[in-house]
Amino acid sequence: MALRSLCRSVFVGIPVGVTFLDTVGYVARVEGISMQPALNPESTNTDYVFLSRWSVRDYKVQRGDVISLVSPKDPNQKIIKRVVGLQGDIVNTIGYKSPYVKVPEGHCWVEGDHTGHTLDSNTFGPVSLGLINARAVCIVWPPSRWQQLEARVPEHRKPVSTSNA
Repeated sequence: MALRSLCRSVFVGIPVGVTFLDTVGYVARVEGISMQPALNPESTNTDYVFLSRWSVRDYKVQRGDVISLVSPKDPNQKIIKRVVGLQGDIVNTIGYKSPYVKVPEGHCWVEGDHTGHTLDSNTFGPVSLGLINARAVCIVWPPSRWQQLEARVPEHRKPVSTSNA
């Protein structure tokens, strides 16, 4: 009887857990300095963030959102960046092949907060919205860093011209 109950719990619990992780969200470790000072402000500590899959299920993101996406350079790697521009926006680039880029339809422009120490759209260009897999909602570890992640674009990185997207 106990074995039957255990099997039932496993056969129900695993699919429910997998569905939750695939649909609602999960906690992930943030490595590197590209998002300093918002994430990992001290190189000795590592932040863990809650990534909400639910909030990007329809690929709706806003300027300033911190998102997780598949790296356009390495499809086996996930990266965390801030959305700086949306489709139709004209952004002033930093070291990209042209000084200004109009973000194409179905794409966004992402950058790390630590300018100059990040591989972002200034390296690989506009990113397809289809590569986005989650939005970072809050820092969950360490406890001293518990906080919501603010959706903001630094004043000096705001798009030159914005669409109404």
